[in-house]
Amino acid sequence: MMTKETVLMLARYSDWADQVLFKAMAGLPAGAVYKVGPSVFGSMVNTLNHNYQVDMIWRAHLLGVAHGFTSRRDVLHPELADLVKAQSEVNQWYIDWAQAQDAESLAERLKFNFVSGAPAEMPRGGMFLHVVNHKTYHRGWVGQMFFDFGAKPPQTDLSVFLCET
Repeated sequence: MMTKETVLMLARYSDWADQVLFKAMAGLPAGAVYKVGPSVFGSMVNTLNHNYQVDMIWRAHLLGVAHGFTSRRDVLHPELADLVKAQSEVNQWYIDWAQAQDAESLAERLKFNFVSGAPAEMPRGGMFLHVVNHKTYHRGWVGQMFFDFGAKPPQTDLSVFLCET
C-alpha cells in the first residue's frame, strides 16, 4: 500500500532529478540537446518532451478528465528553456497532488483510457508510481546521450536524492 509520505517523497525526487538533469544539459556543448541521433525520440529535448507529455496524460487520468492527446511523441516544447518551465510546473502540480493524498485516495481505483483508446483501471497510487518510474527510465536514455559529447551524465539516483535531502 502506498502512503502519502511515499508519494510525496517520490514527487519531490522526480522534480529534483529533472532539475539535476536540466542543469547538466545546460552545460553541454551548444546544440547538443537538439542533436538528432539513433534514439526513438531522436534527441535529448524530444525524449524529455515525451516525459512531459506522459506526465500531462497521467495528470489528466488522475483528474478524471480527457487529455486530448492521440500520441505520446509530440514535441510540445521544442526549446529547452520552455520545456524546463513547463516540466517544472507539472512537477509542482504532482508535488501538490501528493500532499493532498492519503492511503484511501491512493488505493482508489480509477478508470481511464490509454492514448490508444484501450480502457483500463488502476489504483491512483499505481498510476502515480508509473509516472515516476517512466520518467526515471527515460532520464536514463538522456543520460546515455551525454557520452555522445564526451560528457559524464549527472547522478539522478533516488539514493543520491535521499542522501542530499
